[in-house]
Formats: sequence, C-alpha cells, structure tokens
Amino acid sequence: MTQIYGGHIAAKYMKDVEQVETVFTLSGGHIENLLDGLNTYGIKTIDVRHEQAAAMMAHAWSIYKNKPGVCLVTAGPGFTNALTGIANAFLDNAPLVVLCGRHPLRDDLKGALQEMNQIDMVKPITKWSATCYDIKRIPEYLATAFRQATQGKPGPVFLELPPDILFVSMDEKKVHFPAKKTHRTVTRPHDAELEEAATLINSARKPLFIGGSGIGMSGRDQSFKHFIEKIGFPFALLNNGRGVLPDTHPLSINDGAFTAVSAVAPQADVIIAAGIRFNWVMQATKLFPDAKVVRIDIDPNEIDRNRTSEVGLVGDCGQVFDALDPLVNATRHDDWVGKVKKAYKAFMTTEIEQKNTASDPIHPFRLVARIMEEFGTDAYYVSDGGDTSYYSMAGFLSDHKAGVLTPAGALLGCLGTGIPFAMAAKLAHPDKPVILLNGDGSFGFNAMEFDTMVRHNIPVVCVINNDCAWGMIKHSQEMSLGCDRCTCAELGMRHYEKVVEGLGGYGELVTKDEDINPAIKRAMASGKPACVNVVTDPTVSSPATAMFYQNLSDF
Repeated sequence: MTQIYGGHIAAKYMKDVEQVETVFTLSGGHIENLLDGLNTYGIKTIDVRHEQAAAMMAHAWSIYKNKPGVCLVTAGPGFTNALTGIANAFLDNAPLVVLCGRHPLRDDLKGALQEMNQIDMVKPITKWSATCYDIKRIPEYLATAFRQATQGKPGPVFLELPPDILFVSMDEKKVHFPAKKTHRTVTRPHDAELEEAATLINSARKPLFIGGSGIGMSGRDQSFKHFIEKIGFPFALLNNGRGVLPDTHPLSINDGAFTAVSAVAPQADVIIAAGIRFNWVMQATKLFPDAKVVRIDIDPNEIDRNRTSEVGLVGDCGQVFDALDPLVNATRHDDWVGKVKKAYKAFMTTEIEQKNTASDPIHPFRLVARIMEEFGTDAYYVSDGGDTSYYSMAGFLSDHKAGVLTPAGALLGCLGTGIPFAMAAKLAHPDKPVILLNGDGSFGFNAMEFDTMVRHNIPVVCVINNDCAWGMIKHSQEMSLGCDRCTCAELGMRHYEKVVEGLGGYGELVTKDEDINPAIKRAMASGKPACVNVVTDPTVSSPATAMFYQNLSDF
C-alpha cells in the first residue's frame, strides 16, 4: 500500500491534470509539504522576496501563457502580503489560482500562530474561495478552483489548505483524480442578435473597432484576424488584447494607443467594442456620444454598463467573431482609415517631435523612442508608473500578444507591477528580449525582486524613467494646489542602478541622450538582470496626468 501526503496529492493533481508548469511562491512552514510535492512532481517553483510579487507574477503568467497562473503563499502575513496582487488580478479579470496555508483546523479559536479568518478577508476580491477540510477531496477542490478561475468572466480564486490535510497521508489508490483538465465553456449569442449586429457593421461608413483583454483571453487570434480584415475597420487593441494583431498591421492605430482612440472616436458612426470595459479610462459617453455601438463581452453585466449599446452580444470574443463572419460583408474603408491615421498623428504632433528630438534633460518620450530604436517590435515591453505607463503605451510597438503591457494602468492603478510582470514575461518567453520601463517611484515597491531575478537567472533589462519624483502626483498637485504646495511628491536623485549591482545584477547611470543606447546595449550584453537608470526631465507631464487631475476635480 503506497501512501501519499496531502501536499503531494495537490501537486500531482496540478501536474497530471491541469499541466501546471510553474508555481510562484515564498516558503513557509504551513505549506512546506506542498512545496515538497511540487519539487517531487517536477513543477518549477519561483520563490520571490515578497508574496505580492508571487501573486503578480502568477497574474502575468496567465496573460503571457493564456492559462491560469498559480501562486502559493503561507498563512498570516504571507496571505496578507498577497492581497494587493489578488485585488489587482480581480479587477483585471485574470484567471489566478491562489493556494494558501492556514493555521491547523484542530487549533481553531485557540490563538494559534497566524490564526485569522482569511476566507472572509479575501471574498470581496475573488470569484470563489473555500477551505478544504478532507484530504480525499483535495483533487475535487482543486478542479473546482481551476474551473471557477476560467469559466465565464475569468478571475482569481482562493483555496485554503490546512496542515491537517497537507501533512497527513492516505492510500494513493483511494485518491480519485479527474481524467482531464478543466476546459472553458463558452456561450453564443442568438441568431437575431448576430444579424442585427451584422446589419449595423455593414452600414458603417466611419467605423472603429476597440478591443481589450477579452480578445487576448479568447485565444482565437486567427478568428479575430480574419474578421477584422474582412470588415476593414481601423482598430485599436488595448490592455491584454494588444498585439493579437501586430501594432504595425495596416488597419492598426495602436501607434498612440488610447490617444489615437480619443482623437478619432468622436467622428465614428459605428463602433465595435469587444472584450473591453467602458470604465473611467474609456470615457465612453464622452468619447463617442453619437456612434452606434456593438458590444461584445463574455459578461452580460458589461453590455450596457456606463453606456447603452445598440446591440449586445454575450459570448467569448473569438466565438462571436466566427459567428458574425458569414453575416458581414467584405469591405474596405481605405479613405476613412487614411483620415483616421492622419487625425491621430496630427493630434500627437508634439509627442512625435519629442520622440525625434534629442533633449537635455531627456524627455521621457525620447527615452521610449531610443529604446524602440534598439529593440524594435520583436521585444516584450512592460511598463510601471503613472506618466511612465502613458509614455510606454503611446510609444512602444510590438508584434506579440501582450507585447506592450501597462499593468499599472489597470483599474486598481497598482504600482509595483512592472518587475513581477517583466519576470513572468521573460520566463514565459525566454527567447525574446523583455524590456521594463519603470518609474523611479514604482521601482521601489518591488526592487528586491532583482534578487529573485539573479537567483533564478531571469535577465530582464529595466530602464528607469527617473524624474526624481512621484511624477503624476507631483504634477497633479501643481495643477490643483500650486507649485509651492507639493507634498510627499519629491524623491530626489537615487542611484537605483547600484542597488541592482549590489544584488548581483548589472547597473548603469545615464544622464545624456547619446548615452542611452550604448548603455542599453551593455546591459543586454551582460546577460544579467540589469538596470539602466536614466535621469529624465522632471518638469514634463503626460496627458494621463491631466486626465487624472480632471477626474478628481470634477466634484
């Protein structure tokens, strides 16, 4: 009779059934048997320096690999440290599976080490949460967790595994493992709704397509390609959907990203919005008050949120594109596409000049342009920071899905995402350059994760847009309070490159335009996790700051 521990049952299920490759974690006593199981069954573990980073890396893994990311944290402070990462994944609709230790069941209400009600704390920021009380039911609970994370609108789930089931054993023959992994089920709109949508699409003269994370999560890139090229709509892909078709595609207006959408949306007569929420960033009612809108989303609650749609199609984006395809006409809108591109380029005249002109001090847009000179569209770009995220979104181009990712710009507005996301990108795509553009403020949240990069040989190149301040906050305060009333916004000049050097990576300071590219080349050639600390103009701010300020000043 072969005995198997509860922690090994969990690991075996994840390996054999869900084909989990990597788990992001930080060690702890309550979870050590599960960690041993992961090692036994050949699941790679990336151990970080703070549990927030583990949750964020798993979140990013779900984007770059298009499968649920898994993080494992211990009880008490391990759990509370992960909460920000879980909340960020929840607002980003990321399929994240969080496994967590807890105090022993036998010690409930005894004042045990790290005893707390974790379930009630995590409920508001998860799709599903539970505690497994029976070793025999570990596979069942895990199957439910993976199913809940991926079905319908994806999101994070939380499963507590007490030591009472992880550290005990049972006859392996009595453990029931499902035969196959969890697969997504999808819905399809009614035929009448599809025909109504097709009629609107076929009538469009000034169309626009705006897509978001739902397109990336669908995993049906070819369906989107065939559909968009058939209808001939100019398109902008945002969030995790960006790069499903290259930014350089003839119909793409992603050179400028949301700025491009803002410039041309008021002129559009028909807009398809697929897999994207009409939130504060989209400003739907302001951007296109008169356009007829076809809304596609897997969540029926999004169809009329913040703006009533003429037609709402509930379903997986890829499935909906396939269903619409035979109903829409093959159309070209060449004149309109040309006008769209001229409109947004005129809107960005200043930004284009800033990109193309050397400056002292260095303008952030110029920094982005210099990085693009070095790596082109073949790299994966991640950005982190307030203004920094805008410069990245508008300046970087990529040929890859999620090739330009600005997780700090998501609904939580969570800084500190850049380093964990960049690490996950490099682990998911080790053959591609991964470039992180980090604000100096946001760099500080997870800077110790450069130690994780060094230990696990994850050679990301981090370029810091160092304006010596919390730039977006500083400039917002200047607008609202005056330049002499700024509070808690200045950081001063700090040698972040030396921090990275001290942790075993490569570091270099840059203060002049002509030194940017040589420094980046040396950083890449080092083969180490690298930090190029670029001192940039502290006086400039992005349109995102004005938008942020306006949002707060409308009261």
